[in-house]
Amino acid sequence: MKRLTREQLATRVARDIPEGAYVNLGIGMPTLVANYLPRDREIFLHSENGILGMGPAPAPGEEDPDLINAGKQPVTLLPGGSFFHHADSFAMMRGGHLDICVLGAFEVSASGDLANWHTGAADAIPAVGGAMDLAIGAKQVFVMMEHLTRTGESKIVERCRYPLTAVACVDRIYTDLAVIDVTPVGLRVREMVDGLSFAELQRVTRAALVPPPQDMCA
Repeated sequence: MKRLTREQLATRVARDIPEGAYVNLGIGMPTLVANYLPRDREIFLHSENGILGMGPAPAPGEEDPDLINAGKQPVTLLPGGSFFHHADSFAMMRGGHLDICVLGAFEVSASGDLANWHTGAADAIPAVGGAMDLAIGAKQVFVMMEHLTRTGESKIVERCRYPLTAVACVDRIYTDLAVIDVTPVGLRVREMVDGLSFAELQRVTRAALVPPPQDMCA
């Protein structure tokens, strides 16, 4: 079964971020999106540790140890970028000032519930952190993740088994197999990777899907 690479998936997510958007990229895979944003669009990247105006990852050897994102990865700062207090950053998140956040997930339910902070593992992080603020505060929530776990289980489910980050917050799901919208009538497939049929996608997904209007590929 053909799948998108992480870089291809990041490129696909970046394509849907519009001109002028204020965007937070969550820890993990979503940070890759910064490297693939269209050069002809002005997009403002926010980091919860107090940065607005982040650019792509620095070239090897050009990292600044004092300039990192919330995941402690080195980043760059675009002209006009700024730094501010952690409390001000969370006020932006909670106040509805972000247009989009892109988050990873362990599971997303058919109704758009998000579980992305705890799996019950003994070495798991002890608290939800800023993910719940982003999930509730952003105007749109995009989830970017691999469709299946390492053991082949679907991450898209009818009902989440893991502790929730937020309820009914997800608007769109991007996986290495498909792009899926969370709608009032169910999980509507927008695109599928080249060569994948709707029947095959449904077979590997633990939630009912609504087929696309016509065969489409990412």
